[in-house]
Amino acid sequence: MLAASGLVATICAAAPLTPDARSEIDALMTRLETSGCRVNRNGTWYPAAETRPHLTTKLDYLEQRGQVENAEQFIERAASGSSMSGQPYLIQCGDAPPVETATWFSRELQAIRATARTGKPP
Repeated sequence: MLAASGLVATICAAAPLTPDARSEIDALMTRLETSGCRVNRNGTWYPAAETRPHLTTKLDYLEQRGQVENAEQFIERAASGSSMSGQPYLIQCGDAPPVETATWFSRELQAIRATARTGKPP
């Protein structure tokens, strides 16, 4: 009986993202991929388009363990820093100074949600 309840808990913990959460995360990833920016992960700069596969791998890992339910948790747990070194990721767009990816993704999420509400970009 105890083993069965553990199995049920494991299955419940690994519930897939809701369609709304998946849509927002996909929109964030697309914005990153098409931004033309570059991302610093653990001291090395990468084109933002090359960062999407890395973040997708992290998202898949978290999703399989039931550790991400929404876009905010994706930003906090996958897109904001290295799970190995603890260093924050940075993003630089054009000549602007680099900012932490958590800040960039949060701004982009606000813009995505504003567009969804109004039908027009902010």
